[in-house]
Amino acid sequence: MKLVLASTSPYRRELLARLKIPFETFSPDVDETPFPDETPEQTATRLAEAKARKAGEAYPDALIIGSDQVATLDGDQIGKPHTHENATRQLRTMRGRSVVFNTALTLFNSRTGKVQNRLIPFTVSFRDLSDELIERYLAKEQPYNCAGSAKSEGLGIALIAKMEGDDPNALIGLPLIALIDMLNNESFPIL
Repeated sequence: MKLVLASTSPYRRELLARLKIPFETFSPDVDETPFPDETPEQTATRLAEAKARKAGEAYPDALIIGSDQVATLDGDQIGKPHTHENATRQLRTMRGRSVVFNTALTLFNSRTGKVQNRLIPFTVSFRDLSDELIERYLAKEQPYNCAGSAKSEGLGIALIAKMEGDDPNALIGLPLIALIDMLNNESFPIL
C-alpha cells in the first residue's frame, strides 16, 4: 500500500524520511481551531484524525499518517506564535516552568476504514531565561512556526533544562516509535 503523510510540515517530512520508506505528502485543509470546552488532548487527537481522513478522500487505497500537536502550560493551549512579539511573550511566560506537548498520531487505512489513534505527551522544562537570552535566541532561530516558540532539534535546546517522554520525536511532531507499532499492526513493517 501507498504511504501518505497528511502534512506539509518540513519537520514531520524529515522525521518520516528517517525510516527510509517511500511516502507521499498531502496538504490537508483542516480548520485547527479548538472546539469550545475541548481539552488540548482532544483537540490534538481530533485534528490528527481529521487530517488523515481528509487525505483519505484523495488517496482511497493508502495508509495515511495524520499528526497534530498542542502545547499546554497549566492546562492552557499554547499555539504557534507567528510573530516575534508573540514568541517573546510565550518564552517569557514559560521560563522556569514546564510545558506539555501533546502529540496525537493517527494511522488511517483508507481502504478498510481502520483508524489507530495514539496520544504521546512530552514534557519540556525551560530554564529561567533572561529577556536578553530570549531575544538572542529568537534573532538566531526565528521559531515562529513552532508551538511554544522553541525548536529542541536546533538552538532551542539551549533554553531547555529537562525533557521527559517516551519518544523524543513526538516533541518535533511525529512520534516514530508509536508510528512503527501502528504500521506493524497494518502488516507494513519498516525492516
